[in-house]
Amino acid sequence: MKKRLCGAAAVLGILLASASALPSQASTPAAQPARHTLPLGPADLTETRTTTTLQPGVTLTRIVRGGGGTTDSTPHWTVEVSIPGGETSPDPDAPPTTLKDRASADELATELRAKGFQARAEQVRTPRTADYAGGTLGWRVRVGTFDSQSAATAERTRLRAAGHTGSAVYTGWDGDADARGPWHVDVLTIDPRKFRGSLDASYGPDLENRETTSDLSTRAGATAAVNAGFFVLDPKAGAPGDPAGVGVYDGRLLSEPVAGRPGLVLHDNGRHTQVTRLTWRGRVDAGTASLPLTGINRVPGLIRNCGGTPGDAPTSLPLHDVTCTNPDELVTFTPEYGDTTPPGDGVEAVLDAHDRVVELRSPRGGTLPPGGSSVQATGRRVADLTALAHIGDRLRITTTLLDARGRRVQPTPETHILNAGPELVRDGRPHVTPATDGMVHPDDPSWYYGWVHKRNPRTLAGVDAAGRTVLVTADGRSTGSLGLSIVESAEVAKSLGLCDAVNLDGGGSTTMVANGSLLNDPSDAAGERPIGDALLILPRRQGH
Repeated sequence: MKKRLCGAAAVLGILLASASALPSQASTPAAQPARHTLPLGPADLTETRTTTTLQPGVTLTRIVRGGGGTTDSTPHWTVEVSIPGGETSPDPDAPPTTLKDRASADELATELRAKGFQARAEQVRTPRTADYAGGTLGWRVRVGTFDSQSAATAERTRLRAAGHTGSAVYTGWDGDADARGPWHVDVLTIDPRKFRGSLDASYGPDLENRETTSDLSTRAGATAAVNAGFFVLDPKAGAPGDPAGVGVYDGRLLSEPVAGRPGLVLHDNGRHTQVTRLTWRGRVDAGTASLPLTGINRVPGLIRNCGGTPGDAPTSLPLHDVTCTNPDELVTFTPEYGDTTPPGDGVEAVLDAHDRVVELRSPRGGTLPPGGSSVQATGRRVADLTALAHIGDRLRITTTLLDARGRRVQPTPETHILNAGPELVRDGRPHVTPATDGMVHPDDPSWYYGWVHKRNPRTLAGVDAAGRTVLVTADGRSTGSLGLSIVESAEVAKSLGLCDAVNLDGGGSTTMVANGSLLNDPSDAAGERPIGDALLILPRRQGH
């Protein structure tokens, strides 16, 4: 199989490909020191890797790096205090946040010390990325140094009694280079030269409901699975479970892209995986008349992660974890959406399986005919749809994906595309794009601090020099596994030999399942989180 060229990563990919050609064994007899270690923490950390073959062409490598030992830089617990607005703040009316300007942080630290707390103001600097200058994000205020979470929580309680808010945090999550771990990273590798199964994306019975990765894996009889794209979680942001970005399943575009953000493109045979930036266009046609669509299978007026059309507020550019709004929308719905379409003011043209209008209902919302679809209009678009669609008319709905060059993307029935971001690696080099993909919130550095800069659970995906698809999860938000910052995620992806890699949904969503068992330790207190969609590795396909 022809190998891709991606600089130093190609060399590593060739080495790994050569190793994979050796006689395989079901599992290494014991964890062995890794030949290529993860770029996490000091170089003297121990690292072990255990590799298991799950099915022909699919291996699972479990990596444990660091942990143990005591040094002056050993992480500890502390209390991070919310900094209120005030006379020295750029915005006196701003709500309390984790980071502010130095004067505000110093002012709060002085006040806390006067009340008997061991408070300190700390500068937070973040690395440069491909599209973000980095540097000083702001200043934080922390109180105390504690050996246990319970001691930090007790101090937080004392702070609250004094009229302040904050949270107990572990300094190992800060992202400092001298942290000694531990890190727990799991890697699934699909080698298309040997793989005869199927690599599929699944959202369950419908788009609008969430299910766990474990449930999606079990229902499909998957050998292994990981969580996939970002999705709506809060009902105020749309329909929970709905992909918050591009979603192509079995070749069908069921959720529109966040304009210009990357998608992970996969094919069920495991070949030709790639990371591609996508936009889209859609239309409703009736005879010679036509209207542009603004969305697919989402609640009209709510655009999660933004990146929609002109007129969206506060922006039509990507803005992660923000729900933009627009009162004037035209959204199409397919049978995959759910039992009923979203209710609300406006009008809905209901189509049968032959694309003929069988009902114009207002208010909108309700069931669809078997195999049918609909188009919902709100605000000023109501008059447009009412003038276009009449009972008995045939409406033609078309949607088209476009790549970064404006070329049409034509998925086959074997194609799946999952929403993702930011990019991590391009052509074998770190290429981290938080600004382009909406992870830089200009008026809220605290968001970048928590989501990008600090260590969290992460799910990553990409393709190596040998054309193998690689899926990675890293546990986090615990003392037993520190997690990864976004920049660290890129370095880990590069060290694993990936030519191109992208970040998938992480945090409490990060999940890996293999042979029916949950492998990692999801960070939500309630356990495994129901998610929007998952990436499934299925056993050998019939006829192969």
